[in-house]
Amino acid sequence: MNTPLRRLATLVLVMFVALMGSASWVQFGQAGDLNTDPRNARTLYREHGNARGPIVAGGEAIAASVPVDDPFGYQRTYANGELYSAVTGFYSIANGRSQLERAANDQLTGRGDQLFFSRIRDLLTGRRPEGAAVETTILPAAQQAARTALGDQQGAVAAIEPSTGRILALVSTPGFDPNVLAVHSTSEASARYAELDATEGNPLRSNATQERYAPGSTFKLVTAAAALESGAYTAETGVPSPVQLTLPQTSATIGNFGGSSCGGDEVSLADALRVSCNTAFANLGLTLGEDALREQAERFGFDGGELTIPTQVVESVFPTDLDPPSLAQTAIGQRDVVATPLQVAMISAAIANGGQLMRPYLVETVRAADLTVVSQTDPETLSTAVSPETASALTQMMVGVVESGTGRSARLPGVQVAGKTGTAETVPGEPPHAWFTAFAPAEAPRVAVAVIVENGGNLGNEATGGQVAAPVARAVIEAVLGS
Repeated sequence: MNTPLRRLATLVLVMFVALMGSASWVQFGQAGDLNTDPRNARTLYREHGNARGPIVAGGEAIAASVPVDDPFGYQRTYANGELYSAVTGFYSIANGRSQLERAANDQLTGRGDQLFFSRIRDLLTGRRPEGAAVETTILPAAQQAARTALGDQQGAVAAIEPSTGRILALVSTPGFDPNVLAVHSTSEASARYAELDATEGNPLRSNATQERYAPGSTFKLVTAAAALESGAYTAETGVPSPVQLTLPQTSATIGNFGGSSCGGDEVSLADALRVSCNTAFANLGLTLGEDALREQAERFGFDGGELTIPTQVVESVFPTDLDPPSLAQTAIGQRDVVATPLQVAMISAAIANGGQLMRPYLVETVRAADLTVVSQTDPETLSTAVSPETASALTQMMVGVVESGTGRSARLPGVQVAGKTGTAETVPGEPPHAWFTAFAPAEAPRVAVAVIVENGGNLGNEATGGQVAAPVARAVIEAVLGS
């Protein structure tokens, strides 16, 4: 073979090897990612040909697939779709999947590793493949109570069982009806998605787990915990509480709500929390220092990366490199500290559980089509947030908030509720967000809850957490205790 032919043959061989390598990489190396990509329409077409497993809450299917006489074979339907939209998400031929429909897709389609033997059985028997049922931890009564109490206000509710981490309610408003995205017309599904995507408040995104807000005065629980954990403070230790606090290195000041006094130039730590004294906690943050506040925040779950429940929860963040004025503002839940409503519920849940923070989870059990259990979530400790002694002291301080402080709207007859209000400033000219977090019964907690009502809800600039968010939390607590 002469030199030109040999070079040409070598080039053709190299190109052939490159082509085979590229095809092999796409078919094998990228197969998993391509199959799970929600934009992969072929996967959706294949999935629609089999019975997708139901998503269940309280023993009832809140998402199910029913046979239909069209080329797809099955239609996804959602019972009370708007109520559970932050839990189920959507399953759409045109728009992919979200929330549990995405996170639990392998189980719902029957392709999960736990369902291997079920697939073998179906293959041998000729039985049509069916997906597994995903049973959630959601308590329908609590979910409905949260949604009803929020009404037409934009916000979110997250409720947790403190001793296990089971998520009892997860509500985001505005919500959406997943049924409008589950239609088999790609043009209609795409048009409906575009409408929802353009809707104010972004209903396709869960405010409870995927939005971060300034936590406002609910963060004072973290600051109080850091003080108690330092050993230098008890609930009765006096802390400076001027009407106004001049921030170090500036002429700016921090004042209390309405420009009021907290009860004197010095009040106990318990009373500072009870009346939500800004100047006391800002000063306390300066005294404790950035490292102590950060360490305490991280023990409650901040800066822990994305949390999987199994849907994704964005990270709650404690800022870095704080100068003294920023530190003072951070200590009262302002400036650059941000948290999801689920994270704020986790703070209360940890205090309620004697200082042990349990990993929150949304899926209780996965059952194959023959009802055999293929997986079950076991409670798991995420961290030790505070000592039992600190948790006990914080509980009593939070009881004081509800019984005689800013959280009186959360009181329940015959039930001792422990709570903390929050009013978080937003952008200039916009009303503040209203927060409330609580757990009950204080002596034997069954539920911890966090509520945010964006921009003061129906009260706008006149709103406080005690006025607007506390009644929502009370409704959820009543529903859980009455179940």
